Amino acid sequence: MEKEDLVRQGSDKPAGLSGAGLAVILTGFALSIADFFIVNVALATVKHDLHASDAELELVVSGYGITYALGLVMGGRLGDAFGRRRLFRDGLIAFTITSALCGFAPNVTFLIAARLLQGAAAAMLVPQVLGTIQAATDGASRARAISLYGATAGIAAVAGQIIGGFLLMLDIGDSGWRSVFMINVPIGLVALLLVRRMPATKADRKPGLDLLGTALFGVTMVCVLMVIVEGRSLGWPVWLWSLLVVAAVAAVTLVRVERGLEARGGSPLLPPSILARHSMRTGLMAVVPFSIGFGSFLFVYTLVAQDKLGLGALASAGVLSPFASSFFVVSLFTPKITARIGRRIVSVGAVVQGTGLLLLALLIGVEWPHLPLLLVLAVLAFTGIGQALIGPTLLRMVLADVPPRRRAPAVECWSPASRRQRPWASRSAGPSTSPSRARSATRPGRCSSSFCWPCSPRSSSP
Repeated sequence: MEKEDLVRQGSDKPAGLSGAGLAVILTGFALSIADFFIVNVALATVKHDLHASDAELELVVSGYGITYALGLVMGGRLGDAFGRRRLFRDGLIAFTITSALCGFAPNVTFLIAARLLQGAAAAMLVPQVLGTIQAATDGASRARAISLYGATAGIAAVAGQIIGGFLLMLDIGDSGWRSVFMINVPIGLVALLLVRRMPATKADRKPGLDLLGTALFGVTMVCVLMVIVEGRSLGWPVWLWSLLVVAAVAAVTLVRVERGLEARGGSPLLPPSILARHSMRTGLMAVVPFSIGFGSFLFVYTLVAQDKLGLGALASAGVLSPFASSFFVVSLFTPKITARIGRRIVSVGAVVQGTGLLLLALLIGVEWPHLPLLLVLAVLAFTGIGQALIGPTLLRMVLADVPPRRRAPAVECWSPASRRQRPWASRSAGPSTSPSRARSATRPGRCSSSFCWPCSPRSSSP
């Protein structure tokens, strides 16, 4: 139990979230996002050093995302019940320890197991970030904090690859790929020293844990992810397809269980009344393809740049710098842009991002393999603008339509939807072996951009 500075969500005056406190929680959030993507630039050296197969490499990437996605809702529920600062601290400790385990992995099996644990640790700390922002801010300060949250997500994804490439180039102490995991240890320790700057908040009513709903949700996710992640490497056997039947039965049962629990006044894992809101449904419909497209693009881009264009880890990641820079700068101005054009900002962002990815695909098709670097950099910067207009804005718009006392469960529904797609991204992309496959790296992003247009949240509120 936290001490007397703990403020319950739903009280008249929210707990104060200082700049230092916001920096601490965004640091933990950035670590969790970066670690999904930072490993991309190290896959070649991991494969060589640990004699890993392609299927094992895919598990190194997607294993983190699987346990991360499965634990997000439960992590948010535990934070609501026992205090978000407490769960953030414990999750950060676990994340730091599991990062060290990844760095010391003697073989690929150990590395995969450590990555699974690392994803579970991330699932403990990440829900506390949005939960704290919702409970400890209001008005303009909340809009700024959510914009920074969205900007952090995009920047961490790209910066993870850039930092990973830089660490591989430095090769400190002949550590090779291990440094991309060990870098989390000092950062995590510093964040732990400052975690007291984070306000202690919790829900105004201790929610139930909904163990049956959690189990059904887990069965659904594991079955679907098993088919997507392992299908190609196993040759799509009949027994694997049967898991989709199990997933469908579990999903239907989950819906019935959640509706019944909410009707009895309980605390369902995924509250049907929240998911029934039009803004939440359309927001979730947009964020799912958006997340898949972004993750697929970064995953395949890294493979193409290193395997086919012969770029080193640092150079391949550095090419993404214009994308990251434009994303970060524009993200900071999205509240002002939204104030001017309202919810059309998501549609505008979808057009910009889709156009940028289409131009990139055309460049690859016409100029491969001698791509004009300056033109590629300009197109990536343009694409980053579209990404910034969509990502941070979707969440802010959806939550604006949710009553204040229902925002905690709304955040719990949103977080796994926006992060759950990452283990699917590497599989939807597939291996990259040709110019046509390189062009296909942009396809998920183009599709997600076109999907975001009609699915952008509609409401009278700005």
